[in-house]
Amino acid sequence: MAPTHRPVYDEIGAGYRTRRHEDPRIASAIWQALGEAAPVLNVGAGAGSYEPRDRQVVGAEPAAVMLAQRPPSAAPAVCARAEELPFGNKAFGAAMGVLTLHHWADRARGLAELRRVTGGPVVLFTRLPEPVPTWWLHDYFPATARLEASRQTSLTRLAAEVGEPAQVIPVPIPADCTDGFNAAYWCRPHAYLDPAVWRAMSALALIPDTDRAAGMDRLRGDLASGAWHRRWGHLLGLAELDLGYRVLVFGP
Repeated sequence: MAPTHRPVYDEIGAGYRTRRHEDPRIASAIWQALGEAAPVLNVGAGAGSYEPRDRQVVGAEPAAVMLAQRPPSAAPAVCARAEELPFGNKAFGAAMGVLTLHHWADRARGLAELRRVTGGPVVLFTRLPEPVPTWWLHDYFPATARLEASRQTSLTRLAAEVGEPAQVIPVPIPADCTDGFNAAYWCRPHAYLDPAVWRAMSALALIPDTDRAAGMDRLRGDLASGAWHRRWGHLLGLAELDLGYRVLVFGP
């Protein structure tokens, strides 16, 4: 069934593929969690990043803008919301979702749908609020912190909504992460000043323009004065950083 409201990535998804590239280290964590299960349903499939290429995959994506950016080599995909999946019971051996939960209109219903159509593991890559409640980007963009807080869900609540406990796999974000989600540039602060970068991040693209402009001015000033480096420069020597991102595995 086609979506009944305009998906967020029809608003902000243009040019998504130019900045959001699959990071091989994150991909490895997701693929290991999937094991050998097949076929795989990718919910919130976007342009096809992180889909395993050694088995049958079907994507479900509500945004036409994103579906149009799937390359010819990507798995077939249907226009569908997580809350209304057009598939039969236990049609898939596994399901996956990458940085998508926070965009669902009804998370509990979407998780129930994933479990309905999946006989094996449900694998989700998401950010949990408990391990790292805040980090330096939130100091510059309080509206982003508020937006993220409104969209995130605790592990306890997710497990209750799925009806199963989760295996939790920490995924530190590499310093040279190639996927441009909002934490990807934690040690490359100048990148956030680039409109081509922040427009590919819903947590920055969806906040009010005035809040974003004020944060950009502060960040630009602190980078120029050295204030950012005095406060956060110790991060620059790290190869990776735990910012709360986890692979969650529900079921066998």
